Amino acid sequence: MLASIAKNWFLIALAICFTVGYVGADYLRPLLDVPYLRSGIVFTVMWMMGVTLQANTIRRSFTRPMPAVLAISTNVAVVPLFCLPTMFLLPEPFFGGLFVATIVPCTLASASVWTRKADGDDSVAMMTTVVTNLACFVVVPIGILLVLSQQTEINVGEQVGKLSLLVVAPLILAQIMRWLGLADWADHNKPRLSALGQIGILSMVVFGAVAGAQFVDGVAEENSSLMSPLSIATLVVTAAAIHIAALAFGIGVAKSVGIDRARQIAIGIAGSQKTLMVGLQIAIDCGVSVVPMLVYHLSQLVIDTIIAQRWKQGNDSQESA
Repeated sequence: MLASIAKNWFLIALAICFTVGYVGADYLRPLLDVPYLRSGIVFTVMWMMGVTLQANTIRRSFTRPMPAVLAISTNVAVVPLFCLPTMFLLPEPFFGGLFVATIVPCTLASASVWTRKADGDDSVAMMTTVVTNLACFVVVPIGILLVLSQQTEINVGEQVGKLSLLVVAPLILAQIMRWLGLADWADHNKPRLSALGQIGILSMVVFGAVAGAQFVDGVAEENSSLMSPLSIATLVVTAAAIHIAALAFGIGVAKSVGIDRARQIAIGIAGSQKTLMVGLQIAIDCGVSVVPMLVYHLSQLVIDTIIAQRWKQGNDSQESA
């Protein structure tokens, strides 16, 4: 029992933080208006994740760039495209939130971890996270402008500047600091930095839950069916379906062009995973529902945990044979 709790502590903490934020929204709502609080948390977490990225691991991807290119293309283009048909299935606020979830970059926190758990090539996952996060200051505002311009007002220039500051700048700063001599300290303290980063993500979940409660209160009178069991069930199914479809697409294309199994795994996981940290920030800024971002992130963790374990067991069986 305790072993199971320790193994799945982040999922449990995710549920607790969302519940606390949602139930206590009336008391926690002033936190949303604290200047630079959310931005500071995002910047700090991105820096902590970036300072633990080892450049030599990323360089391995340059020797065979095709897997990384395929994973990046899947993450940036294929996942959002798979989301578009859901506009005919989901209420407009949920579709807007789900599209934001699919347009944001690959997660720095879990893509490499789950890839390693499945015996995949984590250099491909790392390259995907770095490139998609560095490119998000252009990809995200343009994607939202093209698809959600009628649903939400977005200042492209403002979003480009904000994402450059909150995502790109801390990653570049972190790598400069590694180059200047912080690499040994960062590598030695990687478990602590990762734990602190996850705590930062959980704090953003609280903010997201507060914003979600505020959003629900605002639309309850206008659209009482938005949070109906049918709408929630449809959202859960479509979010999981998009993730599974993107994962299967990446693996299928990789296999068809002769890429080895370890890189297939990396392409599937990194190509389909999305970052909760940036997604919540964008969803709150755009005024769309944050619930789809939370649902997508939870579904990718559960689905990829199951798949990674099965891949690992399959690899162990082959080695034993």
